Parts: sequence; C-alpha cells; structure tokens
Amino acid sequence: MRTPDVASGARATGPDAVPGARPGAQGDELGVTVFDVARDLRRDVARVELPLAVAGRDEAAASRDRLLTQLEEHLLPRLKELSSPAVVVVAGSTGAGKSTLYNSLLGEEVSQAGVLRPTTREPVLAFNPLDADVVVEGPATRMSRVLEHDGVPRGTALLDAPDLDSLLSENRETAGLLLEAADLWLFVTTASRYGDALPWKALGRAMERGASVAMVLNRVPRETLTTIRGDLLQRLRDHGMEGVPLFVVPDVGPHEGLLDREVVAPVARWLTMLAGPDRSRAVIVRTLKGSLAALPEWVTGVADAVEQQVDTAERLRAAVARALPPVREQVRETVLRGDAARGALEARWAQVIGTERVDRVTVRKGVVRSTRRRGRARDAALGPLREEALAVVRRTLVADGVRAAGAVRTALAGPAPLPGAGDVLPDDERAAERREAAAAEQADGWSERAAGVVADLGDDTAPEASRAAVKAFGGTGLAALLLAGAAGDDDAARLLGTVLPGTADELLEALKDDLADRAAAMVDREAEPVLSALDVPALAGDAAAGLRLRLAELRRLM
Repeated sequence: MRTPDVASGARATGPDAVPGARPGAQGDELGVTVFDVARDLRRDVARVELPLAVAGRDEAAASRDRLLTQLEEHLLPRLKELSSPAVVVVAGSTGAGKSTLYNSLLGEEVSQAGVLRPTTREPVLAFNPLDADVVVEGPATRMSRVLEHDGVPRGTALLDAPDLDSLLSENRETAGLLLEAADLWLFVTTASRYGDALPWKALGRAMERGASVAMVLNRVPRETLTTIRGDLLQRLRDHGMEGVPLFVVPDVGPHEGLLDREVVAPVARWLTMLAGPDRSRAVIVRTLKGSLAALPEWVTGVADAVEQQVDTAERLRAAVARALPPVREQVRETVLRGDAARGALEARWAQVIGTERVDRVTVRKGVVRSTRRRGRARDAALGPLREEALAVVRRTLVADGVRAAGAVRTALAGPAPLPGAGDVLPDDERAAERREAAAAEQADGWSERAAGVVADLGDDTAPEASRAAVKAFGGTGLAALLLAGAAGDDDAARLLGTVLPGTADELLEALKDDLADRAAAMVDREAEPVLSALDVPALAGDAAAGLRLRLAELRRLM
C-alpha cells in the first residue's frame, strides 16, 4: 500500500520526525515549509557570484557549486516526493566487485561485470515493479538505464554507479553526481584497498552532507577476516563513523557470474529490512534530516565567502577614494596657474603675432576701433591659435587622466597589492583609447563654452565695447584669444584686457574654472572602470542577506 504523499498534507510522527517541527505536523514542515526554504535557498545560492580573486575563493566556489547540486539533485526532489523509493547507490573504486555484488543481490546479471576496466560504463537503476507509479524522475533516472526487477525489495531502488576512480573522467563525474542524488550509499571496497584514501574521502563527503551510509568489505581472505574486520571497524570509529553498518564478504576465489546467495545474504537481508514504502521512507527522511542538519554550516561558509567579497570590494573602493583627491587638487592647480600654455601655445602666439600683427589695435574711450575687413583678417589669422589651444588642452587632459590612472593602479596594485585588484583594474590599451576620446570631448565642451561667451558679447543688447571687440577679431578670433588666455597665455590675456576693459579678467577666470573642473572630471573618470566593476549585486553591502535569511529559517526548522 502506498504511503500517503507528505507533500500533499499527510501527517507523520515518530523518531524520524524533523527536529523543530510542530507536533504531528511533519508533513507540513517537510512538504511545505522546509521545501519552500530549500527552494528559496537554491535560488539564493544560484545567484552567488565570487568575482574577486581573494584567498579561498576557489574553495568557496566549489562549495557553492556542490551545495547547489545537493539542493537541485537531492533535497528538492526528495522533499517534493517522499513516497518514491529510497535510492541505494552501490559505489566504490575500480575492481572492488560492485557490479558483481549488484547482480548477485538481484539474482541476475543486469549490470556488466568483468576484468576489463572500466566495466560499469552505464549506470543501472533497478526498482520493484510495484513501485513504478511512485518513482520520481531525477538525476538517477535521467543518467541511468532504468529497469524493473522483482529482485529489488519494494521501497528501494538499487543503482550501480560507475567507478569513483574510473579512467574515464565522464564516468567519475557521473559517479559523483549519482552519489549526491542518493539516499543511501552502499560503499564497496576490498580487503586490499580499504586503507586507500578514496574510500575515506568518499565516505567523508557522505557524512558531510548527512547521507546514510553502509559499507561492504569485499574479497576478504577467511584466515584474516577477523583481523581485517576489526581494523576497519576501528578506522570507522576513528573517522566518527562507528554507526555505519559493515558487511564482510569473504574471498571466494576466482569465479565468474553471480556470487552464491548465502555470500550476499547479510546485505540482502539488510536491504529487505529497508524494504516497503514505510521503511524506505524512514531512510529517506533520516537522510533528509542529516542533509538538512548539514546545510547551516555549509550555507554559513558560502555566506562568509560572499561577505569576504563585499569587504574586499569596500577596501578597493576606499583605496580609490583615498588616491584621487591629491591628484584632483594637483591638476586644478596646474590649470589655474596656466601651465598648459607653456611651450607650444606660446610659440604659436609668437608666430601669429609675427606674421599677422593681430595685436595692433586702436582703442578710444575703452572701445576698440576696427573695420570689418580687418576684423575678418584677424579672425582668419587667429584660427591656428584656437586649434593649438584646443590641442594643448587635449594633451593636458590626457596627461591628467594618465596621472590619475597611475595613482589608482598604485593604490590597488602597487608595492602592497590589494586582493582582487587584478579583477577590477581596466586594460591599459582600452583605457588609453577611452581617455583620448574623453579628453577630446572635454576640450570640445570647453571650446563651446568660449563660443557661447563670444555670442553673448556680440549680442545686440551687449555693451558697445563688447560688440566692438567681436567686430575687431571676429567670432573665431575672439574665442581663440579667450581660450589661449584662459589656458595661461599672458599675451593673449593682456590683449583681451585692452579690448574688453573691465570684463576680460572675469571672463578668463570663468573659463579657467571651467577648464579646471574638466581636468578634475578627467581624474574622477579614471576611477569609473574600477567602481563600475565593483558596482555589481555580488559586491553590494547586502549581497549575503538572502543567504543569512535562509540560514535563520533553516535553524528555526532544525
């Protein structure tokens, strides 16, 4: 008779009730509350990203992936359907005799066995025909050749897995996934190999996730059976596994086919004890209890790793924040001192003055006097000065960005590199391209600001002296003088003072301040790639909040 589906609201009590469940309400806890918590936990674990290369990151990522596998492949399917047969995986290392034992338990050769390695290339899952209506699709059914067999005790499903140390990597991966999906591990080893690291590593993983485990010591010489059995029992106790059932199969010498029934009778009787929907469900619930009990420590480790990432990101942000203010102040002071005009711009001014004499103007009563023809000539002559001023400013802004980038790189990856710095620092070549484009954009914006000033000076409502200055130098020429003077060319500034008495100083200061702001913006933008790389949900201050909430829910249910 089929056990009522706990997920649909049936009640269950007894020694296998989940700790912390309401009296008489294990069905609600396992079918609804715990399932919901496990489902939400799977969602939060799947969202975990560890983008920064900090100490322990790889181990934490592996733990996250394994936790996700455990939730997806075992806990959630089992919580969703508790009436399905308990999956008993027959696992072990190469040559342990797993398939022979598996076939002998069923009384028929259904899984390939032999001396060639690896023999178990395809997992085989067998269950009793009477359980066909409650078998739940999952990794065990998807990855295996599935068959119905009367030799399987009802309420259990026997799975012959590939060798854990198979020569084929895909076999090893399959074996690992099937073990994660199992309710009970029947681990097979031999008298000559039980001391190897592999059995204890595999058993340790099973205990870590709270799986039920039994062990078969195969091919034990009868004359040393007592000694070997005692040694293995002591090893189990030393590993905290004193409650693990141990079955000893004596060495029967060379043989082919199935083992005699009496040889495997103890294992078969034990499986029969687990048989029946009620008993197998108890195994499932017991394993679920162990798995659930193992989750808090597991989730805590992943949450700690996330918070380590968050703390590392905060240290990187703080280092950038400390590195830039001195550079920002330095580039502003450079602009305000007029350092940009030194050299190329001064040479261009001397060339323009020497050939075109644009500084020869007549001023009467504070108003410059000039014909329109002469104004057009000056306008054309001052065009190269404007281009030189913008080129100098572009180079200066690029240099400001380079200085800021160097400060950021030194702060993050200098003599004492910060963890995670290599994950957020931009590629130098691409950064240089973006820097050049940003400098050109800033220079163009500064030029437009000067053009706006000239437009205001030439407006019909502007004072006569302002309109006269535009007429005398043209729009481009007067803008060139403003740009050169604001960049630091003293001769251009003096000429402006002559043709715009009383307003030139104010206009130049405004353009200088604007250029200083643009230089500071070039400094700040060097932090943007780093801050953008850090501005991701995985590194937000509350990145671990979901995991901590799930952890609190798990502990409440425990």
